[in-house]
Amino acid sequence: MQTLIPLAEDVARKLKARGETVAIAESSAGGLIAAALLAVPGASAYFLGGAVVYTRQARSALVGITDAEMQGLRSSSEPYAALLARTTRHRHGATWGLSETGAAGPSGNRYGDAAGHTCIAVAGPVERVLTLETGHGDRAVNMRAFAANALETFAEVLETAKRI
Repeated sequence: MQTLIPLAEDVARKLKARGETVAIAESSAGGLIAAALLAVPGASAYFLGGAVVYTRQARSALVGITDAEMQGLRSSSEPYAALLARTTRHRHGATWGLSETGAAGPSGNRYGDAAGHTCIAVAGPVERVLTLETGHGDRAVNMRAFAANALETFAEVLETAKRI
């Protein structure tokens, strides 16, 4: 967690300076993204909410993505990560949505993705989606890597995005 806090502080500083907010939906990072952002004092100025969307039931109950909306999509993919970020942003009324979905390990997921695979999406005035492959199956290390990459990506987007 300690390695994530400086990344979260960077994001927090940028969001506060811009007067913007974020909502989080993560899966295989297990809440580390939200925890890091909430560890920064003054988080209520920018953090609207978050969820660990780990199952189909959670996807429906926590973010309201229906099976119909999932038609042609699969979890742990860039299109799903984008949908998750957009939906989370909309449901919370946030400036930004940040999502992560993948396979932490020690084995891959049922979709054929290897352990260490995740997709990260930022949705807002600017959107970015990417895939990260760590190449190993250490679950805890992957979870931290997924959260760090999500925070780094979000910080980069905030740095380059025009203020709304």
